[in-house]
Amino acid sequence: MIDYNIGNRILHEDNHIIIINKCVGEIIQTDKTGDVTLSDVLKQYIKVRDNKQGNVFIGVVHRIDRPVSGAVIFAKTSKSLARLNNMFKQGDIHKIYYAIVKNKPEIEEATLVHNLIRNEKINKSFVCKKPLINAKQAKLHYKLVRKSDMYFLIEIELMTGRHHQIRCQLASIGCPIKGDLKYGYQHSNPNGGISLHARKIEFIHPVNNSPLKITAPFPENDLWNCFKIEK
Repeated sequence: MIDYNIGNRILHEDNHIIIINKCVGEIIQTDKTGDVTLSDVLKQYIKVRDNKQGNVFIGVVHRIDRPVSGAVIFAKTSKSLARLNNMFKQGDIHKIYYAIVKNKPEIEEATLVHNLIRNEKINKSFVCKKPLINAKQAKLHYKLVRKSDMYFLIEIELMTGRHHQIRCQLASIGCPIKGDLKYGYQHSNPNGGISLHARKIEFIHPVNNSPLKITAPFPENDLWNCFKIEK
């Protein structure tokens, strides 16, 4: 099925890359559910839009969790896919997330460094109190940027890309993300997602070397709107 509205969520497109504002509930790549992926929807959309006769190439560069919204980069050529993959490995992609939490962090701005261990059976990460061989270091910087009557808005600069890193690390300081039952929030969100949004992504274009700075509009709902942030 073709989602013709996906065109309204394209944040940037050229001959080599396309960046989409992902909605809560969409999956980037095939998982055990077998649900249609965002990459497949994008292929179908481009095939029809551009009247392409052959297959459309869409390469998955990185992933954000299914219950999370925000900016996702896809490669349109094998050259850009290889270069973007290397850029992610080298830490050359700068990412900013925003999260809504119920509890105010004890320290309003700080850098968090933890060793995380992933339990694949239950698809969850844990902070290690003792050194473990399989643990991976996770690092992020956060700051409290706004508050409403009931919630707090936190900006997160992601420095590493570990499994469920933001969710796990914020929960470890007593600030589970709104709707994130897996990491300790008491209630789910009505849409089944969590209040975490990949807001900004900044990098040097992998082919033409021009600087790119992309901002993904927040989900259009009362919760995000209450912070009165520029869209």
